[in-house]
Amino acid sequence: MSNRRQELYDRIRSTSKDEVVLEEMIRLGFWPRQGSMPLDPGDEVRRRGEIERELAALRTEQTRLGNLEALKKEALKRRLAESKEKQKETKARRERERVARAAAWAQKKAGEIGFLGTGVSGGLGHTETDEPKLVAQSLPALRSGTDIARAMGITVGELRFLAFDRRTSETSHYVRFTIPKKAGGERLISAPMPRLKSAQAWILENLLGKVALHDAAHGFRAARSIVTNARPHVGAPLVINVDLKDFFPTLTLGRIKGAFRALGYGDHVATVLGLLCSEPDVDQVVLDGKTFYVANGKRRLPQGAPTSPAITNIVCRRLDRRLASAAQKHGFVYTRYADDLTLSSIDPAANPARVLGVLRWIVAGEGFVVHPKKTRILRKGARREVTGVVVNEKLSVSREQRRKFRAFLFQLDKDGPQGKQWGASPDVFASALGYAAYLAMVDPERGKPVLAQARAIAKKHGWKGKPRPVKAVQAAPMPPVAPPVAEPMAPTSPEAPAEPKKKWWKLF
Repeated sequence: MSNRRQELYDRIRSTSKDEVVLEEMIRLGFWPRQGSMPLDPGDEVRRRGEIERELAALRTEQTRLGNLEALKKEALKRRLAESKEKQKETKARRERERVARAAAWAQKKAGEIGFLGTGVSGGLGHTETDEPKLVAQSLPALRSGTDIARAMGITVGELRFLAFDRRTSETSHYVRFTIPKKAGGERLISAPMPRLKSAQAWILENLLGKVALHDAAHGFRAARSIVTNARPHVGAPLVINVDLKDFFPTLTLGRIKGAFRALGYGDHVATVLGLLCSEPDVDQVVLDGKTFYVANGKRRLPQGAPTSPAITNIVCRRLDRRLASAAQKHGFVYTRYADDLTLSSIDPAANPARVLGVLRWIVAGEGFVVHPKKTRILRKGARREVTGVVVNEKLSVSREQRRKFRAFLFQLDKDGPQGKQWGASPDVFASALGYAAYLAMVDPERGKPVLAQARAIAKKHGWKGKPRPVKAVQAAPMPPVAPPVAEPMAPTSPEAPAEPKKKWWKLF
């Protein structure tokens, strides 16, 4: 009963009381469904109900429209809600795009190198190589930084970190210090940190060390030394020594890259390798407790990197070829040890002024500068030296230096090492044995007894270090009219204990 009553109330609320009464009378049969009777009030009741509903709706709308401030607030609220929803959707979309870009960039960085710094990345888009040329030189075919990283056994990210050129950085790949020059002043040495040194050692062993050099080059080569550099000039009555000024700093990044391109590598590989083998001069600045390294010049060849000497030899191949040809044309023999150029002649009619003029012209054409204060012309009757080795009649060390060293050994034997020093090493016995081994290498006849004496003194005073092996050299000079030919060094002296041979580039 209560349910029917509730339904009745709901019907009255949704229409009107008269309409409900009329519908019930029609349902019960007390009134016809459609007005067939005259002046049928049913139609009037229905029409009045419709009008009342329309009036109620109009009153509601009038009430709503009458409050403009409420309308404005409602519209503003609606717009704010729509705006927040749109911002939320935009933020979510941009975040998805950012994550996708970051993932794509990380994947790209992990697989390739596209940028290594402002002003040095222009060639990274060119990966072409001259493979036949590389194969002819037994060099690995590297086309990109990815190939370099894989060959070195490091990641592309590590390679990028080592090669990246930054004008200002909180890290440095080199330890810098100075050593005194023999002629006065100081020389800046840039020793690479372990990770960079390992990468440079790989470049030296797998690339630079395989490149054929001119026979006139004797510096920093296997089976070559200051002795092989001096031997072609033994007995020559005329010897000319010339030094190149700022030899290592002269070789900037562009020339280093050019050396790698000349081997057959494309711009991409040449750029990466050039950056690994170069560095700029830097100023160390402390700001807010942090140390910054600020570049103050172009990238150049660092003195102290294992790759630097080999790169100089490669860059100087054309210089050596031109100077050797010009020297032979004018009756001279030419050799080079690093930045020391030597010309000698046995021809009495040889003109040193003419050959020096040609030398300066060729050197300038190759991008180097002759040191104006380090050109010496040594003639018969004077002591003639080549890279510190006397070449008057045979290879030897100057008499004054031998006497000075013998006097030093006498005092070392008599009084012990206290207060004694020979050279720059704090280990006086190591220095003495090293110099004695040098004497034995240059002049075995005179040097071996001195070396034996130095070893006996070291043993007497309880020195525990390892003596250095000595390499014998052939006494016979090479023909003075032809460039020297590479020859293997003689085996270790039987007086020296066996010791694994240390590669020359590990001395840096």
